[in-house]
Amino acid sequence: MGIRMRCESWDVRRARAVVLVAAAVGLVTRMVIAANTPGPTDVRIFAGFAKAVTVYGPVRIYEHPLPGLPVYNHPPLAGWMLLGLNGLSELGMSFATLIRSPASIADFCCAVLVFEIVRRRAAQGTAVLCGIGVAVSPVLIATSGYHGNTDAVAIAFALAAAHLLADRKSPLAAGVAAALSISVKFIPVVVIPALFVAALRGGRPVSVRFAAGFGALFALVWGPALVTVPQHLRENVLEYGGGTYRLWGLVRFADVLGLPESVITFMQGGGHFLFVLVCAAAGAWLAWLRPAQLPGVVAATLGLLLLLSTASGLQYLTWAAAGTFVLGFREGLAYSCAAGLTAVLGYSGRSAVRWSEPVLELGAAGWIVLAAGLVTGIRRILATEPGTPRKAPAERAPLTSPRTSQPSGSAVN
Repeated sequence: MGIRMRCESWDVRRARAVVLVAAAVGLVTRMVIAANTPGPTDVRIFAGFAKAVTVYGPVRIYEHPLPGLPVYNHPPLAGWMLLGLNGLSELGMSFATLIRSPASIADFCCAVLVFEIVRRRAAQGTAVLCGIGVAVSPVLIATSGYHGNTDAVAIAFALAAAHLLADRKSPLAAGVAAALSISVKFIPVVVIPALFVAALRGGRPVSVRFAAGFGALFALVWGPALVTVPQHLRENVLEYGGGTYRLWGLVRFADVLGLPESVITFMQGGGHFLFVLVCAAAGAWLAWLRPAQLPGVVAATLGLLLLLSTASGLQYLTWAAAGTFVLGFREGLAYSCAAGLTAVLGYSGRSAVRWSEPVLELGAAGWIVLAAGLVTGIRRILATEPGTPRKAPAERAPLTSPRTSQPSGSAVN
């Protein structure tokens, strides 16, 4: 590709600047959408949650019924975020815009983060394209700029934890980022075993510092709720099943194939915990085999969680969007386009939780694209030699090529 080859002649500062500009344009685009659209029902639900948090507090909210609102299933840090956003809204700022700001900012950070991850494992041109791909990803623009849930924030922290641990050799900061990821939304819990395994593979000093960072932040954020309302926290957050719609993935296919109702009920009930365990175990296994490829392992684990998810939600498509670009540019581009079209048409329909037949078919196509991308991405991870990642010497080299020395013009620590 001409653009990719042209990027190879740039120094890393210029390449990073190009990604920053693309990320800034993406952020402005998301914020324009947020400021000029009402958003889906979740925007109004979050506004209700924010009012309730103001009344009951970020800890006690778990034990109070919220008439007219769904179950409050967000981890403790989300409550503090809503408290702050509600305070800003009382100063005259639009809550509908504010609630979509964290996800939009997270996408900005993710674009730069993906560039930094990929440039250590591939040609610089590929890294630039991957960073730009995240910035302009249709699925991320739709889910962050229009929907505005907290999924993108959690994913950004999870990828940051992997990058800090594997590439920046900052286990303490990595532990803090890992704890932050599950404190915003509990979804990244599937990558925590992989992160701990990679830390253990780094030796005792690394594992101790990672555990210290994770434990300190976890105790600070989760401690008050665990001590005060442990049962309600467990029921609302830890055991949340994700609804009973049959719009995506395995549950959708089971419904189309006419499998017994008991099978589908089990999949959406206790069975979904088995899928979570499979994802966590797969991530831990990959991290043990290839700890230097931890960002790719985290990306693959989050993608696998979406692939096996028995829950349906357009915002869930965020889980794999940035990560597929870590696995490969083609994988990221294919998924962003397929899932992006699904999200855009889904949000344009009558309801984001009642997909039309064309959206259901696009969702099935997106699922297949994701599955194919995970297969090729995991094969690349396993094809590398154990050790420190290095920059790929050729344009078409795998994104997860092993590395023996720092590339010239590397980022400042």
